[in-house]
Amino acid sequence: MNPYNAPALPRTWWRTTPAALGVLALVALLSAFSFALGFLVMIAAMVAVWVLPPWRWFARLGATFGALVLLVVGAGLGGQLDESGTGESDAKPAGGASAEAVSASPTASPSKPVEAADYVGQPLDEAEKQARSAGYTAGHHDAADEDRSILLKSAWTVCFQKADTAAKTIDFAAVRSAEPCPEKDGDPLPWPRMPDVVGATYNTAVGDLEQAGIDPDRVTLDDVYLDVDTPSAEEAAEDGDEWRVCFQSPDEGTKVTSAAAVRLDLGKWSDVDLVQRCPSAKDTAYKIPANDPDYNNDDEDSSTGGGSSVRTVHPGSYCSPAGATGVTSAGTPMVCGPGSDGRNRWRRG
Repeated sequence: MNPYNAPALPRTWWRTTPAALGVLALVALLSAFSFALGFLVMIAAMVAVWVLPPWRWFARLGATFGALVLLVVGAGLGGQLDESGTGESDAKPAGGASAEAVSASPTASPSKPVEAADYVGQPLDEAEKQARSAGYTAGHHDAADEDRSILLKSAWTVCFQKADTAAKTIDFAAVRSAEPCPEKDGDPLPWPRMPDVVGATYNTAVGDLEQAGIDPDRVTLDDVYLDVDTPSAEEAAEDGDEWRVCFQSPDEGTKVTSAAAVRLDLGKWSDVDLVQRCPSAKDTAYKIPANDPDYNNDDEDSSTGGGSSVRTVHPGSYCSPAGATGVTSAGTPMVCGPGSDGRNRWRRG
């Protein structure tokens, strides 16, 4: 028999093309159930297509790529690929809890809304800004019973707030920064009322004002005598038992609002002073009677020439009219003229 004319021996089944294609199909099937098993079968399929069937090199290269695609497709269809791409179907959830515990646990309930922060006492504009940053929709209104419009929010202070954590809304009740908060939202403003301090010493008057809720720093001081200068608050406090309140403004019982002017008119005397009482009206009398231009001095000296009297005056005291003349007790000539404060005083002639 001619060996060249002899029929070709039949190829074993596992070296045939259908067998190689079957291995490739098995990659997709097994990877749908187990990514790890499908990966091993893919390696075996790659080796098979390069060794077993009599394919050309480009067919073997295409089959190799196809095995990889089948692995990914099969694993994806079978849910074997997680979000991280690891493909571990039996991986434990975060926190170390087992898959059984996760599947058995009930559906987690939504978290409770976060309570709104306390913004009471803050400027209204800052409170609204912080509330919006926390996710709230902010509103505002006048906390007093006057229903005033709020234009410049930085000049208002939060007294009350009402928040709805479910709807994420918050409403602020505010008053002007210089105003006291009412007892509750919508009540009248609790303005302090002026106490009666007439006749009290300065120290006692300051204590009464503070007890009534009136800041002594907002009080204006004035003098009542024509020949006594107005003391500063520090000077009045230093001799607080000698300064007396002769007049006050506003009157007793008047509401002292933020716009109200508070004034105390003071007189000063001690046990050695000749005058120890308030005048009947402000700027109508002299504490030292001799400072009164109309005061008749019993020690008037007579001039040697024409017999006219010369007034004995005190340097620096108030005088009238401008241009009047006099002498000190030591005989120094004095003239009535404007002093540094604009009032006429006896000055050296």
